[in-house]
Amino acid sequence: MQVAGVDIYVNHAVLHLGATDWVPLSLALAEAPAASCDTHVAVRVRPQTGLVKVRLFVQPQSEDPEGADPAFITVFDGSLLLPDGRITVGDVEQLTRFVYRVGDRGEFRVRVTVDSPGADARAIDVTIVRSVI
Repeated sequence: MQVAGVDIYVNHAVLHLGATDWVPLSLALAEAPAASCDTHVAVRVRPQTGLVKVRLFVQPQSEDPEGADPAFITVFDGSLLLPDGRITVGDVEQLTRFVYRVGDRGEFRVRVTVDSPGADARAIDVTIVRSVI
């Protein structure tokens, strides 16, 4: 079920998703379409040409998340530690930030899909399974 959606303008080609605390400096995207650590995912997007659409889906305990666009390509499928039970979506400069509470603190299964992996991504679907891993 879609619980939120936000359009973000980005100046740089990276969008961060994850915990509400600071993104670790060790999280380097390099040339990959996405990179992750235990608390955050960095996703390469198309900057300065328009808004990047991000949709957030929260599912009950399930192995097969529903709702995200099936034509999108998965760039991350794993677990993220959300110490306060909230997920943040924001640009690298931290000018725009969206926060949504997904549950109690802990580890969540997160799947990030994009319309076009790499520098042309303009839409991102984030699916969170509420069950703690």
